[in-house]
Amino acid sequence: MQNNLIFGFSKLTEQEKRSFIASLCHDPSSTEEKLKTFLMQDETDRNNFLDLSENTISSFHTPYGIAPNVVVDGVVYHVPMAIEESSVVAAAAHSARFWADNGGFMVTDISNVKLGHVYFRWFDNPSYLFERWEMLKQFLLEHVKNITINMDRRGGGILSLELVDATHEIENLYKLELKLDTVNSMGANFINTCLEDLAEALEQFFAADHDVKKCQVVMSILSNYTTECYVTVKASCEIPKLESISENLTAEVMADKIKLAYQIANQFTSRAVTHNKGIMNGVDAVLIATGNDWRATAAAAHAYAARDGKYRSLSWCKLDDEMLTIGIKIPMPLGTVGGITNLHPLACLSLEILGNPTSKELMGIVAAVGLASNFAAVRSLVTTGIQKGHMRMHLTNILNLFNANSGQREEAESWFSSRKVSFDAVKHFLYENTH
Repeated sequence: MQNNLIFGFSKLTEQEKRSFIASLCHDPSSTEEKLKTFLMQDETDRNNFLDLSENTISSFHTPYGIAPNVVVDGVVYHVPMAIEESSVVAAAAHSARFWADNGGFMVTDISNVKLGHVYFRWFDNPSYLFERWEMLKQFLLEHVKNITINMDRRGGGILSLELVDATHEIENLYKLELKLDTVNSMGANFINTCLEDLAEALEQFFAADHDVKKCQVVMSILSNYTTECYVTVKASCEIPKLESISENLTAEVMADKIKLAYQIANQFTSRAVTHNKGIMNGVDAVLIATGNDWRATAAAAHAYAARDGKYRSLSWCKLDDEMLTIGIKIPMPLGTVGGITNLHPLACLSLEILGNPTSKELMGIVAAVGLASNFAAVRSLVTTGIQKGHMRMHLTNILNLFNANSGQREEAESWFSSRKVSFDAVKHFLYENTH
């Protein structure tokens, strides 16, 4: 059965799709019931949810938690996070509380400029193209007005349109570079619609010029390399305050090790990748919970980390005689209206929990959680090690896997409170205590 192609799968009903997939498993009847179990009970929510994607037969649940006490620019947020990785929410919450007690996080710089391109080939004299650019530009902007009018009214719209010569990289290639402000929406569909309209107008402009085709549009697409859609967040504390997060190190030693850890992440790509993954643990979890495109932000963030040709840390640490400061600058193309933010029940609820923030406010919140997650990981690395807290959470997962009862759980938690947790160690412990 696994080797058989199926044609017309998308045309099957939801139930027919589910039954077919269940037939691939050992117990089709049980599989089908399990798939149904994870569907929403409310018919309207269920139908809206199923329509978000294609060939949907069920829903895939991810733990939905809260990182409380994230203070950004003096406002307290209790931030929804959707993530399956053990300890991420707990670490972010613990770190956020430390910084809340020390003034919280501050947004120091923010920009919401999005970017898109129309790539085209020009087969005539380049000077002719540039000589006519101002006339062409006005024609293009006039052509797209009917699309941008509502965004213009909201305070956004097109910020600039430029002609870029790309022939030094690919023969005959040029591009229109469009910069926009999409206000509170992520704006992907809006941007792509504008670009495709501009592409159509570009070909129209030159089609009447000559019988010979001198302009050929290749493609129109937004860019997720959003270096001008970013947020900068920082947090500072007096060095003596660091004693509260380490039992064995003085505040001065702690500060020195933290600064060195950030320097290592900035200089060594092998460390920077994992360092930035720790940032994205927090960032992605909030983006998923609020119905945002976490993949776009991840792509932008990692590209930005390598902007000078070497992959580096997204965050930094500064130390002077009295203060330790951590900070992050990260691309953040997100939105609080449109897309699934209006359709997914939990995405809507997440935004409500956050007080229905603007896109810029949400950018600050997300970056703060990313920085809190990052600091939590660095703090653990320079003190007890990353595994102590992580494996404490992982112990619960292992006990769940073995269907441990309440008595076994209590004994296991006591036993492993001072011992290393591993799958084999927990398995052996449970075996010894049940035989």
